[in-house]
Amino acid sequence: MNDTTAGTPKQSWWQRLKGGLKRTSSSIGTAVTDLVTKRKLDRAMLDEIEDVLLRADLGTAVAARIAEAVGAGRYDKAITADEVKEVVSSEVEKVLAPVALPLVIDAARKPFVILVVGVNGSGKTTTIGKLAARFSAEGRSVMLAAGDTFRAAAIEQLKVWGERTKTPVIAGAQGSDSASLAFNALSAASEQKRDVLLIDTAGRLQNKAELMNELEKVVRVIRKIDASAPHAVLLVLDATVGQNALSQVEAFHRTAGVTGLVMTKLDGTARGGILVALSEKFKLPVHFIGVGESVEDLSPFTARDFARAVAGMES
Repeated sequence: MNDTTAGTPKQSWWQRLKGGLKRTSSSIGTAVTDLVTKRKLDRAMLDEIEDVLLRADLGTAVAARIAEAVGAGRYDKAITADEVKEVVSSEVEKVLAPVALPLVIDAARKPFVILVVGVNGSGKTTTIGKLAARFSAEGRSVMLAAGDTFRAAAIEQLKVWGERTKTPVIAGAQGSDSASLAFNALSAASEQKRDVLLIDTAGRLQNKAELMNELEKVVRVIRKIDASAPHAVLLVLDATVGQNALSQVEAFHRTAGVTGLVMTKLDGTARGGILVALSEKFKLPVHFIGVGESVEDLSPFTARDFARAVAGMES
């Protein structure tokens, strides 16, 4: 992990993840340190700790559970900030461990069809490019479908990723019908016996009914060729949107049957705590998280690392 580029040491994955969750961990860490200094633990302190966790987007159920765990056996005793962080980390890990699951490509399904959904600006197209690079590096043959036909930029961006990863891209003109494009792409991927087909979709705002209908149409059309497809529906979420992510998961899950999440943009502005609230509420697998622009910045999700970074632990 410590390879160097042009003389500058490359940050390890842990350093980048910790940096990405700095906004969340500092807000928790600073507040907790202020709370526990010079006073003994009582109900009022636990309520304040719960408020801090709520403001960090961890969700009501998780915040209440952590506050209870902090209080267990510690009433009227002094407690250190590090002890509170340890409890936060351990409780967050309990929520995340069951959903930290890899994306498994079933080799018996050829092509294995992955539909990628999410609102504009969530990092969908970039995530598809990074996944194409990852799958190609694993020795799989990949095809991309530029199904976000509303935006010329999305089509171009996908073509660039296609060139970069030496992956064929099925694309139409801007404004063409995305369902027929998905149909053509799946037909081509089946003929060429590709291992994986990644389909981009328009960045539908979850309250735009006609766009959600179009997404349903894409799924229907895919099923005319392969009744078991799509085999995975990945929702890409932007970590900076906080609470808004909850309604996005709800809407896309209802429309497209989301099977797993990818959280992107875990850089300094991220509100990473929301991933904990999402995991508690929806129990959907979290396959990958992204901490930057380059290919290796998309990495499989590990519960322990994320929990310790959220709590502001040192390693």
